[in-house]
Amino acid sequence: MAVSIAIDPITRIEGHLKARLEVSDGVVRDAWLTGGMFRGFETILLGRDPMDAPQLVQRICGVCPVSHALASCMALEDAAGVTPPREGRLLRNLMQGANFLQSHILSFYQLSSQDFFQGPSTPPFSPRQKKPDLRLGEAATRMMLDQYLESLDIRAICHEMAAIFGGRMPHVHGIVPGGTSAPATSRQIQEFRSRLKTTREFIEKRYVPLLYLLSESYADLARVGKGWATAMCMGVFPHPDTGEEAIRAGVWAGGKEYEFDPAKVMENVRYSWFTASSGGSPFSAPTLTVDLDKVGAYSFSKAARYSGMPMEVGPHARMWVGNMELSPMGRELAPKHLGVRARTFRELGETFAFSIMGRHLARAEETWFVAKAMEGWLDALRPGENPLQPMPKLKDGEGYSLTEAPRGSLMHCLRVENGRLSFYQVLPATLWNASPRDDAGLRGPMEEALVGLPVPDEDSPVNAGRLVRAFDP
Repeated sequence: MAVSIAIDPITRIEGHLKARLEVSDGVVRDAWLTGGMFRGFETILLGRDPMDAPQLVQRICGVCPVSHALASCMALEDAAGVTPPREGRLLRNLMQGANFLQSHILSFYQLSSQDFFQGPSTPPFSPRQKKPDLRLGEAATRMMLDQYLESLDIRAICHEMAAIFGGRMPHVHGIVPGGTSAPATSRQIQEFRSRLKTTREFIEKRYVPLLYLLSESYADLARVGKGWATAMCMGVFPHPDTGEEAIRAGVWAGGKEYEFDPAKVMENVRYSWFTASSGGSPFSAPTLTVDLDKVGAYSFSKAARYSGMPMEVGPHARMWVGNMELSPMGRELAPKHLGVRARTFRELGETFAFSIMGRHLARAEETWFVAKAMEGWLDALRPGENPLQPMPKLKDGEGYSLTEAPRGSLMHCLRVENGRLSFYQVLPATLWNASPRDDAGLRGPMEEALVGLPVPDEDSPVNAGRLVRAFDP
């Protein structure tokens, strides 16, 4: 007999999300995810001075504000035909990189790690309560608690790195249309470098090895949650001279790799609390109208689709699309903990990559990759070099940007008429991963990944929370 389970709210995520699961015989048979808040940033921006947008859109997210600032500036630059100087592109990469590091560390340690170890102040469990699914021994549990506490300081250091060039964090002032607001100084570079060294040591000695250990301890969670096994990346961290991205754009679907084409991106609203005119291409000007009485609708999230397909985005998608090389620690630990010799992420196998533990491990591996790349960008900085190409007064025009936030693909589209914003559209990662069903009835990526998930105890569907948090919605 099927049982309906509602998890509302799903805790330890960034935002308001509800999961409704249909469970029978200890397995999830169907799933619905509800984004429960209408925020309206795109409406707030209408009629504003275009130069206001980079500051306002940062308030969409206090964890990835740098990504939104960057995407907004890039869209304005596209509309004006402006290219930031080399130094500005380097400084942007460094601020964006610091944002990636702090977000990934937050995602695992502060939001997800409690799924795998018991804290010191947890009260004793009564005889009527079932013991939680915690498998680490005493020594490993103590090690994980120590890392959790240390990660709080490391994340603060990452915030400091972004603030060195950005002026503050969250919600930086340093990223502006045309580049960055001030050149780097020798002292800033030195201060940034010392913090990056400390952070990289934590990633190499703590974060990455821990995820390989956990992937072995929770080997069953390394085989579930596959979902659609699609992946998409819009590209991020452009080279300051060539423009070639350190993590390239691409699409993976049906076991094949494709080039990314922004024209194939659409938003479906059949099951969203918006009128039909609110959907369509993000390049057009939809009328964003709420319809709370819409039959069948169950979320304020739209259903973003690529060529009609649901797409997973985020660290595991980027690592898979780019077939990124594993860290030296990963190449050493994969045979020991995963039983596979691998040089690249794809060599870990599709089943593992698109699993609960695979998504967590990909985030750790990408954290190492970004930290390493940041050292090269820092070395390339020239103190005192101009980082800004002044923007002309934008009277009319339209533009868009493609980049990646820590959680996944990010797209901003805008139009300016008579010196004011007449259209603004934001397509962030969660509208891909946590989307509802689309016009064809296809589940969103997280909904599809929940189907087939083991739920041994209907009163405590811990695996559902684990899967959702692995996506970091």
